[in-house]
Amino acid sequence: MGYGIIGIAGNTIDLLSLGVLKLNKEEGHDVRLKNIFEHTCSLIREFQPDEMAIEAPFYGKNIQSMLKLGRAQGVAIAAALSRSIPFFEYEPRKVKQSITGKGSASKEQVARMLQTLISINKMPEHLDATDGLAVAVCHYFQKDISTGLKKISGWKKFLSENPERLSH
Repeated sequence: MGYGIIGIAGNTIDLLSLGVLKLNKEEGHDVRLKNIFEHTCSLIREFQPDEMAIEAPFYGKNIQSMLKLGRAQGVAIAAALSRSIPFFEYEPRKVKQSITGKGSASKEQVARMLQTLISINKMPEHLDATDGLAVAVCHYFQKDISTGLKKISGWKKFLSENPERLSH
């Protein structure tokens, strides 16, 4: 399970934490769900986020994988709700489009674009971490102007409003 925690200062996205919760495949599904819940609660205690964004369930290899993924996502959501933190879900295609401008982008393309958008000192070994970060950045891009955050409707608009973020 990948995660990314960001802070917003004006129009700047600051990376606060990025990582992967490694789950032991030899442990039972119940133990893995408990670990997800506890790790998510630990991140919430440490960073005290205002909101949580999560990738919506998607159909992967088979129905059993989808059910397990849905349970894992539900446990992470329950951790946020147990701390009265609102959560938001984004379809994988929406996340990829908001980061790269292309809904069918690869994990590698998303990771490279995040490097352009945010100062990431060391890229993580697992792309699940940058997937988690992508959901957080997507949520920031989708925020309504009434919340005090600038709404970005697309990659082209973001670049036109933030030319200093484009590297040559």
